[in-house]
Amino acid sequence: MGGTKRRAVIGEFLGTLLLVLLAVGAAVLAGEAIGPVGIALAFGFVLLALAYALGPISGCHVNPAVTLGFLLARRIDGRTAVSYWIAQVFGGIAGAALVLLLAKQIPGLETHGKLGTNGWGDRSQMHINAGGAFLTEVVLTFLLVYVVLAVTHRLAAVGFDGLPIGIALAVVHLVGIPLTGTSVNPARSLGPALFAGGDALSQLWLFLLAPLVGGALAAGIHLLTHPQPNLPVAQALATDARA
Repeated sequence: MGGTKRRAVIGEFLGTLLLVLLAVGAAVLAGEAIGPVGIALAFGFVLLALAYALGPISGCHVNPAVTLGFLLARRIDGRTAVSYWIAQVFGGIAGAALVLLLAKQIPGLETHGKLGTNGWGDRSQMHINAGGAFLTEVVLTFLLVYVVLAVTHRLAAVGFDGLPIGIALAVVHLVGIPLTGTSVNPARSLGPALFAGGDALSQLWLFLLAPLVGGALAAGIHLLTHPQPNLPVAQALATDARA
């Protein structure tokens, strides 16, 4: 693995770890104090910061659904996508482990079946059913991934891509928190569910599948609305791998 690609994979691992640690951590450790709006802003601001910190290194996907969107939109190749997915999954698990470690330091804080996980039915504030939860996650992920693809396109305003991405993630959380807890990111859902167990784990399949469907739909629509872009990150990774 070349140096540029190695740095990109490390960036995806670190970025996903920090997203889960700080944003899911905000929900778990400070949710009662900051409320849904505070949690939504935590997700948005963390991704905004990561977009500027890691965007030049890996593109700052930190989300398997975003990576799938880039793959289907022909913005990255298959090998890059697979390496990103592996890094994101392990980053999400590592971030969730740190959240659990911090939660254990707070007396009386319940983590079993919770830990910032997603759900429907009795695990949803609005008691949305599984079909509604699936549709919610598809639509919200579509918005997020479409925005990411659009603002990182060669026709977008250079230097401002992080701002709309962070805003988009905050908005989808404002809508999704009462419905499903908002996933829109399989790695963000997987890590906490593995440690929470119980119904969080049994319902996990929806929050792995629905965001990927939303990401795939976003890529398809993006190809219809935007001309084929330049591929600065993908080209750099491919060039370095051949060196």
